[in-house]
Amino acid sequence: MQDKPYIVIMAGGIGSRFWPYSRKNRPKQFLDILGTGRSLLQMTYDRFRELAEPEQFIVVTNYRYTELILEQLPELNPEQVLAEPLRKNTATCIAYAAYKIQTFDPQATLIVTPADHLILQEKRFIQTINRAVLAAQIGDRLITIGIKPNRAETGYGYIQFLEGDNGSPALKVKTFTEKPNLKLAKTFIDSGDFVWNSGMFVWKVNSLLAAFAENMPDVAEVFEEGKSHFGKSTEGEFIDRAYTMLKNVSIDYGIMEKSDKVYVILGDFGWSDLGSWHSLHELQEKDGNNNVIEGNALLYETTNSYVKMDTDKLVVIEGLDNYLINESDNVLLICKLGGEKKFRDFVLNAKKKGEDFV
Repeated sequence: MQDKPYIVIMAGGIGSRFWPYSRKNRPKQFLDILGTGRSLLQMTYDRFRELAEPEQFIVVTNYRYTELILEQLPELNPEQVLAEPLRKNTATCIAYAAYKIQTFDPQATLIVTPADHLILQEKRFIQTINRAVLAAQIGDRLITIGIKPNRAETGYGYIQFLEGDNGSPALKVKTFTEKPNLKLAKTFIDSGDFVWNSGMFVWKVNSLLAAFAENMPDVAEVFEEGKSHFGKSTEGEFIDRAYTMLKNVSIDYGIMEKSDKVYVILGDFGWSDLGSWHSLHELQEKDGNNNVIEGNALLYETTNSYVKMDTDKLVVIEGLDNYLINESDNVLLICKLGGEKKFRDFVLNAKKKGEDFV
């Protein structure tokens, strides 16, 4: 048994909204998107090392990325990387990690985090997580981290909370709302009792398993059977079978929106989910015309744009506003910077032209 929490990193996404820079063979979480010399996955690992030893990390990913994980995080053993045969969303991903950890540490506390978020103020972040770990020890609480919003953002989900008492940092959650339209997002901001949903969670493993049993009994039933396979040679075969039986459901929809044991800890530590080129544009250094330029470029009468090109090529751009120009390997993409909703179509149609393009 460990006194320190386990860190569960969800690293199975394909990062399609960062295509063509992010590709299926090396998605966003494995890229040094911020130019720090470390990938987003490695930055996430580094951030949580202050809270846990290397052996307390579990990374859940698609089977095709297991070698990439071990290459980027050589401190981990292969058994710390859980390979998913299919993408079945966050409820299944978290259930796999939780049921497995519970077999060897029934008293464990888990911190669940995506692999690809940015945290600018790491000291404040760690303080927030420590408060969440303490709050999760009370009863069967399920703790989520809410981000104090600074603008009406339509790209995030929102959490509404009830005012607390006795100065407790854990506030009872009233509602979860999926990504709203701009008018509703403005209403949320004005009301003062909504925060952004960060997708980070803290809970005792037994609290979570009880929540699965109550709210997603089909998932609980499948993974209860897995307890006799975890850590054994039959685990892979069991997981392959289990994933064909489970629905594609997020943890928010499957548990957090239904349970009456959900609390939020408010955080303000310079957070971004780095969900799109547009969100990256907001963070990067810009020229006098609000352009981000990565590569060798000459810009004329061009504003609010993002240019990312190979340095061995000169790109000359004239007369664009709010555009993304990205050349990565064998794809050149030119589109509106804020058009991330179209990226699914871009990738789908590029795939029809050939697997090498995605």
